[in-house]
Amino acid sequence: MNHGDTHSKLIGYLLWIFGFMGAHRFYYGRPISGTIWFFTLGLFLIGWIVDLFLIPGMDRDAEIRYEGGAVSHTVSWILLTFLGIFGVHRMYMGKWLTGILYLFTGGLFLLGLLYDLWTLNEQVSQQNRLRPL
Repeated sequence: MNHGDTHSKLIGYLLWIFGFMGAHRFYYGRPISGTIWFFTLGLFLIGWIVDLFLIPGMDRDAEIRYEGGAVSHTVSWILLTFLGIFGVHRMYMGKWLTGILYLFTGGLFLLGLLYDLWTLNEQVSQQNRLRPL
């Protein structure tokens, strides 16, 4: 059961500004294309421009796929994007042990950050299933 708005179009468009690196695609739960965008600069900027028009659909798909609740997907993604290396997004989700581990290991030597880019939406949904509103 989905509880409200899990993702924000505004945040999607703000991340799109850096979308040539795949940020908005990771946010909307599309890690494979996010990785491709990262390594090809948004499919040589062509895919990045096309995504300007695809964001509303990606937002709708994310609303259907992911579980809303006490832990905000948007807040989690903002924390991962700007403070991920310090584990703040994990602490926000209640994962204190791994958050502290990230804090002292640079996001578990950046490999943990890569894992979180691929799985954060699922992690937040799982937390929301464990502790709904």
